[in-house]
Amino acid sequence: MSSSASDGTYLVRAVRAHEWAAVKALRLEALKDPVAHLAFLETYADAVTRPDSYWQQRTAGAGAGATGAQQFIAEGPDGAWVGSVTVLMEEPGTTDWSGQPVHQRQGHVVGVYVRPEHRGSGLTEVLFDEAVRWARQAGAERVRLFVHEDNGRAERFYRKAGFTFSGRTTPLPARPGEKELEYVRELA
Repeated sequence: MSSSASDGTYLVRAVRAHEWAAVKALRLEALKDPVAHLAFLETYADAVTRPDSYWQQRTAGAGAGATGAQQFIAEGPDGAWVGSVTVLMEEPGTTDWSGQPVHQRQGHVVGVYVRPEHRGSGLTEVLFDEAVRWARQAGAERVRLFVHEDNGRAERFYRKAGFTFSGRTTPLPARPGEKELEYVRELA
């Protein structure tokens, strides 16, 4: 799918299994971002030690044609990967990452990253549109995400993208006293 943003054209598409090295490189870059400690539950120190087989499996599991997850990337006009978002499908009767029950088929947005020089261009909106479209086509009743309570910039964007605070908070066991806020967008 070719999508347009305010300062240029980006190609937004699902990753392909053979692109695992590029997926790894973009993820490691994201984990070095100054707000990575608020945006991601994983650290650079942990991710950089993972074997290639981990990245290969991760990419294949969220690549084009996968049904349980889909990772979308945005390519800039020069072909460079400049952003990414992943949607995980959650099924009723299972539990989520925090051990809470899942009550409906839903997409869970994770791993949102746009390179700093492309932020504010409309690219994040384009990535989110594609992620929500995929979740809807996969039969999700809603899409949700979690945002750290101190990540106001991301929280403002999620509201602008049609997500609302559900009232649910989840403590972060690895970071006592900190919590994530659940935002949801119903899909009619």
